[in-house]
Amino acid sequence: MTPTIPFAYKLFFIYIEPISALAGAYYAALEPTAYLRDLSLPSAPAPTSALGLGVTQQTTMALYQLANLYLLFALNEHLVLSSTQSLKTWRRLLFCLLVADFGHLATMAPLGARVFWAVYEWNAMVWGSVGFVYLGATMRMCFLRGVGVVDDCPGKKEH
Repeated sequence: MTPTIPFAYKLFFIYIEPISALAGAYYAALEPTAYLRDLSLPSAPAPTSALGLGVTQQTTMALYQLANLYLLFALNEHLVLSSTQSLKTWRRLLFCLLVADFGHLATMAPLGARVFWAVYEWNAMVWGSVGFVYLGATMRMCFLRGVGVVDDCPGKKEH
């Protein structure tokens, strides 16, 4: 018998989240000015750099690298999780992505603590960078705790 991975986890981790990551890759690579402009709160101070929202060659390269990582995230999550029912594999990949969730949230800290709770100020980009990450992290923690996961062969060790 193989473990049963609930539909809600499959739907979110194999389809919804990878599609969201692809959207992030698109905006980082092809809409860099909008990406940078929207990655803030209305109450945040204006950019401190003399560059403002100007997209320099170095900023463009960094955004391309970010887009590449979003693409890696989407492909990794979709292709690995859709190819197995192994709880061990699911747990390992989702643990790594949970660590990345906390790292991603830490990158928002320069906007101040308000970014983590001032939901009424969030635009679409902040919803994606904070709110959607909260959802993904919560789903990962639930899966890792075994919420709704039925292991039909609990006595068998996975290798």
